[in-house]
Amino acid sequence: MSELKVYNSLSRQKEVFEPVTPGYVGMYVCGPTVSGESHLGHARPYVTFDVLYRYLTHLGYKVRYVRNITDAGHFEEEGRQAEDKISSKAVLEKLEPMELVQKYTNLFHWAMLQFNNIPPSIEPTATGHIVEQIEMIKKLIDEGYAYERNGSVYFDVKKYAANYDYGKLSGRKIEDLLENTRELEGQGEKNNQADFALWKAAPPQHIMRWQSPWGEGFPGWHIECSAMATKYLGKQFDIHGGGMDLQFPHHESEIAQSTICNNTAPVKYWMHNNMITINGRKMGKSYNNVIKLTELLSGDHPLLSQAFHPMVVRFFILQSQYRSTLDFSNEALQASEKGLKRLWEAYENLIRLQLRSSELGAEAGDKELDQKVSKLVDEFDEFMNDDINTAKVLANMFELAPIINGIKDKAVNITALSIDTFNKLQIQFKVYLEDIFGLKSVSAADNEKLKDVMQVLIDIRREARGRKDFVTSDSIRNQLARIGITLKDEKDGTVNWNVE
Repeated sequence: MSELKVYNSLSRQKEVFEPVTPGYVGMYVCGPTVSGESHLGHARPYVTFDVLYRYLTHLGYKVRYVRNITDAGHFEEEGRQAEDKISSKAVLEKLEPMELVQKYTNLFHWAMLQFNNIPPSIEPTATGHIVEQIEMIKKLIDEGYAYERNGSVYFDVKKYAANYDYGKLSGRKIEDLLENTRELEGQGEKNNQADFALWKAAPPQHIMRWQSPWGEGFPGWHIECSAMATKYLGKQFDIHGGGMDLQFPHHESEIAQSTICNNTAPVKYWMHNNMITINGRKMGKSYNNVIKLTELLSGDHPLLSQAFHPMVVRFFILQSQYRSTLDFSNEALQASEKGLKRLWEAYENLIRLQLRSSELGAEAGDKELDQKVSKLVDEFDEFMNDDINTAKVLANMFELAPIINGIKDKAVNITALSIDTFNKLQIQFKVYLEDIFGLKSVSAADNEKLKDVMQVLIDIRREARGRKDFVTSDSIRNQLARIGITLKDEKDGTVNWNVE
């Protein structure tokens, strides 16, 4: 069996995977900011790294998979004023911040369950690790790479870049960052506009705030991942994953912070999945093409011709290698729906053929076909070891499907294969399709069950659209409660729901 190689975004080449500690793997993947519903673009990294988690476990590694929940501190320093997404959204929805967080965390967990993603080993939250973030910031100040201004603390990018290669992961040049970053209102307290916030002083109206050595405030976005990754995976760990849109500034900032605090590069292998486009166009609010996962599964979006089952979406994602761009369209999803059905039927036929396996002998009746089948199956491992190429594995499965169906229909004699080849085919098909790729059959009953739940969400959106508050029935509340979504009663009997 070939060695596992992964593409390291830091070195920009494939490297043989050798964990820091033999037999053990530490993997950190950036989780969602739970200020709203997850969308189609979020599905790709969580499916991608779920498959990686499954494959590493299949190879015999003991994996600690950490995926965080960002429930505070996510703000991008590109607007007129840094504003925490959770805090601002809680005001809009008239909810307590942690009530908003719980609502969308529940919905995220429900979506991950539909996609058959295995829960991570640890799922830490930013608000649960304020102490660790403050301690890390204090060390950065002590080391001379961070400074305080008016109750806020910033990382000194220019000083770091004088001693380390800032921009290596993302390919950004520090000179360009220092020259081209716009002067932004309210950010004149920075030494350089490229510096990023580790801690922000909370203005009077800001809901989420914690005591710190610099006054009441809230943490920056980047520091949370450095603090939690270090706590649960150590000063250096094996894999850090996420979408390629996080390379800058998020992951670049993580490297800088952790390198100073821990005196070592934090991650051996940086792995990034590529983006999902919609009909060839980047997904974005300005294009009105952001499809939320509940909309995708319900079909309740103007760009969708129908509802798509989560297994179809998962299969669609795995049909492309994770570093390639994946273009979403109704036609592509419909093709994936047919492809999954065809492949699963072949798999079920293969299982049934076990009843005829007594006919098989040690020697193959058709050596050429036997060798072809054996090679196609052996390549499953080779393709996965070549930077997790799920697309090539599925291509081989599709090539095997007509052979399996031919044996089932007796157009091909089962004795054409040797007992060893047949057993290998049956075992590996199951291992890859179910255990590693995490796929399941899509029955009519499954579709109906999902359709019932999604209809509840459609009803809520349609009832609430265009209104700040609405009254909903007990039946809708009860159905939502089954998937972990609780709607809070106001004094007048109305409830709040995000209907953007």
